[in-house]
Amino acid sequence: MNGCQDDRMSDPAAVDPTTPVAPATPVAPVAPATPVVAVLGGTGEQGRGLARRLAMSGLRVVLGSRDPARAVAAAAGLPGEVSGTDNAGAATAGALVVVAVPWTGHRELLLSLADELSGKIVIDCVNPLGFDKQGAYALPVPEGSAAEQAQVLLPASRVVAAFHHVSAVLLLDETVDTVDTDVLVLGDDRAVTDLVQALADRIPGMRGIYGGRLRNAHQVEALTANLISVNHRYRAHAGLRVTDV
Repeated sequence: MNGCQDDRMSDPAAVDPTTPVAPATPVAPVAPATPVVAVLGGTGEQGRGLARRLAMSGLRVVLGSRDPARAVAAAAGLPGEVSGTDNAGAATAGALVVVAVPWTGHRELLLSLADELSGKIVIDCVNPLGFDKQGAYALPVPEGSAAEQAQVLLPASRVVAAFHHVSAVLLLDETVDTVDTDVLVLGDDRAVTDLVQALADRIPGMRGIYGGRLRNAHQVEALTANLISVNHRYRAHAGLRVTDV
């Protein structure tokens, strides 16, 4: 494993992720036909899994990696329209950019890509976790959460927290047709969180749910440690479902 209002003001199912976003601060528009989604850290299991499912939904996907040869090789093993390059090239190519790198490299990578990610929608799914003999546990983050750190490091980008609780095993399993889980989406721009919810909705079985402003991302990231414990105890690939929504 790796906003805006308290009430929903529109039907998330009616939001098309190919619809351009026009907030007050310029954000790169999403191409109306086949928007490109970049995945930084795309050779890891979580990155490849998300890339696989998004490509299967009909989107163009670019995998980024520190080693572009690894990204090219990983892309060749995925269905749909997927290509590979280095992280900078992927960040430049994507209208939507998913950050799926290990927590230890999160700050350094985003600092190095601030120019490439300027004006972009950045979807951070990184979970700051530590591991010891007792299992997984949440790590403290000076900015509050990985997503908030990303927003501090990328002031010219629109950062959204999402896809934290989706099992990489299920995403990569070719025998699994639907990934039955809800995805909590957090951010400070309503149009952008709606767009990311709709992006999650493209994956069969998955549903994007607005989860609050970015300042609440730390609880969502930390909950991954609990799900890892659930998975360990029950030999499962647990996700989340939000009831009565």
